Order: sequence, then C-alpha cells, then structure tokens
Amino acid sequence: MVRFSEEDRTTIWDMREAGVPVTRAAKHLDRQNSSLRRFIADHGGTRPTERQRSELRLSLEEREEISRGLAAGLSIRAIADARPLAVSDRSHGRSTTTSRRTSRP
Repeated sequence: MVRFSEEDRTTIWDMREAGVPVTRAAKHLDRQNSSLRRFIADHGGTRPTERQRSELRLSLEEREEISRGLAAGLSIRAIADARPLAVSDRSHGRSTTTSRRTSRP
C-alpha cells in the first residue's frame, strides 16, 4: 500500500476537485497513476470529511484521570466526586455514570 503524506493527500483532493486528470496529478506528485487511482478509489472518489469527536464524549484528560483513579484503587463515585465540575460538564450535565461507562471493558 502506498502511503501519502498529509500534504500529498491535500494536494490530491484539491487537484481532483479542480478537475485535474489523475495522470497529471500523479506526475505532479512524482507517483504512478495506479497509486493515485487506488488511493482515490479507497476513499470512494471523494475527499473524506474531517472527523470530529462529539462534545458528549469524554476528553483524553478525563479518561486519563479516570484511569489513574482506578489504578489507585478509587471507586468510580470517589473519582467523580473528587474532580471539580468544569463548565463543560455543567452544560452537558455529566454524572458519575459517565465515568462508570468508561471503566467497563
């Protein structure tokens, strides 16, 4: 499988949207036509949308905090009670059950 840098991927999709033929885009990137055709086909012929995590999901920091608390032998309730309620938590109404769901396999 041919790997493209983030810059190359952006160039491929920009050129594709501008109607540039694959052969010309491949030559511009100094790659084979088949590599670009495969890359484009693997993505269904359209630029993938940028992934965005829902605001309702726990952040990496929150997950780490829960993991550290569990490793220290604290209960989910103790971890939830110990952390200060952030502004984002108030707006989403997070409760201790949110922490409990993340600790289950």
